[in-house]
Amino acid sequence: MTENNHSSKSDEEWKKKLSPEQFEICRKKATEPPFSGGYYNCKEKGIYQCVCCGNDLFSSNTKYDSGTGWPSFWDSINKENVKTESDSSYGVTRIEVMCSKCNSHLGHVFDDGPSPTNQRFCINSASLKLKKMDA
Repeated sequence: MTENNHSSKSDEEWKKKLSPEQFEICRKKATEPPFSGGYYNCKEKGIYQCVCCGNDLFSSNTKYDSGTGWPSFWDSINKENVKTESDSSYGVTRIEVMCSKCNSHLGHVFDDGPSPTNQRFCINSASLKLKKMDA
């Protein structure tokens, strides 16, 4: 399988690679309960990667405590590494954030974040893996 072909995996292939929670969140667009994920309160330095394909998504340098119970970032590592689209599920229009490489559901982005971007990428811990770096 080529590096850019992750989104063509079948559900059965994803179920073999991911935990049940990761599968529901990343492939079926579920959301983990607030304050339940492993990274919402994480202070370690590193790069947050897509749990499905390893794409670099967010840096600990842009992570902040939004008080929402999910890992929050004021910017992505690279605009090409994430993509967004309108999400009207649950009767509310939001902007969904996905991995541009494998289409994994990551969370949502809102316009109530801190400077300099005023964005809050509200991301599910289960969709991430932290590649730790030395301080």
